[in-house]
This record gives sequence, structure tokens and C-alpha cells, in this order.
Amino acid sequence: MRVIFMGTPDFAVPILDGLAAAGHRIVLVVTQPDKARGRGRKVTYSPVKEWAVEHNVPTYQPERIRNPESIEAVNNIPAEVGVVAAFGQILPKEILDHPKYGCVNVHASLLPKYRGAAPIQWSILNGDEYTGVTTMQMGPGLDDGDILLQEKVKIADDDTGGSLFDKLADVGASLLVKTLEGLENGEITPIPQNDAESTHVGMIRKDMGKLDFSIDASVLERHVRGLYPWPGTYTYFEGKSLKVYRASVIGEAELTPDEKNAAIGTIVRISTEGDGSIAVRCSSGVLSISALQLEGKKRMSAAAFLNGHPIETGMRLG
Repeated sequence: MRVIFMGTPDFAVPILDGLAAAGHRIVLVVTQPDKARGRGRKVTYSPVKEWAVEHNVPTYQPERIRNPESIEAVNNIPAEVGVVAAFGQILPKEILDHPKYGCVNVHASLLPKYRGAAPIQWSILNGDEYTGVTTMQMGPGLDDGDILLQEKVKIADDDTGGSLFDKLADVGASLLVKTLEGLENGEITPIPQNDAESTHVGMIRKDMGKLDFSIDASVLERHVRGLYPWPGTYTYFEGKSLKVYRASVIGEAELTPDEKNAAIGTIVRISTEGDGSIAVRCSSGVLSISALQLEGKKRMSAAAFLNGHPIETGMRLG
């Protein structure tokens, strides 16, 4: 098929690769405008634009896809299908109706659960056992179109936002190829979503990374995993920011009476064995930190950190 592809982040790149490998012809890539990033404000391309440049595919970068000139620019390109993967703007009806088979969205959740932004991170933050990918016939609303195909994916105990992102991108690529084949052969029956079962999730914010030891340790452990690599999680040690990269949970049943009675945020255990650990009392359970980075220093194991910092039980983080 001739494909107009609309997407922006890393998640969309394996999907582009999958389309190309399956023999589909990508005739136009639509992605967000270039942005200035970093201290030097260097202008950088989106990952999707980088792919398009590398593969000599024409690129269009509208500030607003709903403007008449944007609609005309996209609809001037003949195509059998539009594919959307984390594009970042809601498409107007004129573009949705332009290709023969409409526009198909690749969404990283099992719709109608987790409509909206950052479904990958939220599935970890909420402690879900499974997530997945949905291909959807796009409509005018936000992630509310008819379901075409779905594939379920188990969330591993050590999955982070980054590792699950990679898994779902690969699943999305193969699922999309199956979807386009099914549409072309008339073998897919779209299934309307049950709006009563829908849940909406918002953007991940940088301030979500601050660890609050007054909540359950298991919730904080999911934050450490779900918010990696961005924005990451952190606390404070002696007035300096302390990033937390890896942690585990020690349950209430494993605590001594003194550990159970310790104040919130108190370091109750220290170990230099293996990677080491710094265990901090939470409202329920203990968060045992094994990889961290003090402000101005490099990332290191808790054992390496303890070798250079005189920490004792009874001290506090946060």
C-alpha cells in the first residue's frame, strides 16, 4: 500500500521499519516541527524525521495539522492508508477520510483502557499485570475509534518505562502489518469501543519523579521503574539531589520491630554486599535502593556510594 505516516518519537520508528520491510511504500512522513534542545539550543529532528531523511522519504512538519494549508498539503498526496503512531496532534476529518482505508492508529495500550498520553508508563505506575497494543480505525475523538486488532503483552517484574516502550514498539510494528493485510483482504471487522470501560491518562510530568516516602514502598518501586528513563525519580541526601535508578521492596512481614517503628524516610538497613542497598522506611514496607546518583556525581551502585559516604541507620532521606 501507499502509506502516509504520521508520528514523532522513538516508538514510531520500529513501526516504520516494519512497514518498509513488509513492502509498503511510505509516500509521506508527517511529524512535529524541529525543536531547539539542550543548553546550546541546538535544533534537532524528531526520530521519525531522522528515519525519513535516512530513507529519502518526503517530510512535512506542520505547526498545526488542522490548518487548511496543512490539510491540503497532506491530501494532495495519494495514499491507500494513513498510519498514525504517537503523532501528537488530533487529525481533522478531512485527513482521516482521505486515504482509501482511512487512518489507522497504533496505540500502546489495550483500548479502551488508557486513552490519552503516556499509556506505557501508566501501566507500570498502576501495577498492571498486562498491557498491549491496539490498532484502531481513527475517528474524530481521542483514541475512541473502532478496534481493529489487539495483542496482549505481560509486564515483567523488572520492566521499566524504557524496556516496555521497546517491547510494545516491536509488537506494534508486527500488529500493524497484520492489520493492513487484513484491511486489504476484507478480513477485519472493526469493533466499537465500550466507552463505559474507558480510562484516560495524562502526560507524565517532571515533578512526578520526587519520591514521597509517606506512601507505600510498592508504589514507589513502580515509580522508579515506570518513570525511567524520563523524568526519573529522586530524593535528597544532605541537601543534594539523589537520583534513584533501581529499587526493590521489603514487605512489612520482613521487618524487625525497630524497623516497623522507624519514622518515615529513615534509613533502616544498609548493606555493601553485591550491589549493596540503602533501605528507607515508607508508610508500608521499605524501599531498598540499589542504584543511584548523587548530584554532581556519576551513577553508581549503592555499595560504591556507601564506600564513599559515611551513612548510618537512623539517618533520613528526603
